Amino acid sequence: QGQLVDYGGGSVQAGASLKLVCASFGRHHSVGWFRQAPGKEREFVAAINWNGEDIAYADFVEGRFTISRDNDAIIVHLQMTGVKPEDTALYLCAARSRYNLDTDWYRSPYEYEVWGQGTQVIVSS
Repeated sequence: QGQLVDYGGGSVQAGASLKLVCASFGRHHSVGWFRQAPGKEREFVAAINWNGEDIAYADFVEGRFTISRDNDAIIVHLQMTGVKPEDTALYLCAARSRYNLDTDWYRSPYEYEVWGQGTQVIVSS
């Protein structure tokens, strides 16, 4: 019965930086970040494999976000810079019990097994 804890969101102005944090239950899994805005489907943001050597981003990231793992591979970060009002959403991290990413599943929230509670990001203009 694994559990993720995600935090680090807040209310900021456009152009600001935030670092979201996902504290996972172990090393041997891939982690994804997703976001969900009111009235929208849950949307893929970024993913990282078990050792941080394979990373994927959604197109809308446009180089503004960086996903990474700490040396112990347990803590996963989403460093957000140059945030925009359209980034406003609940951000959630999720884990899947696979070492490596595969294009068949890493973009789909339905493929992940364990989720954090979500952390709210609000970006004002």
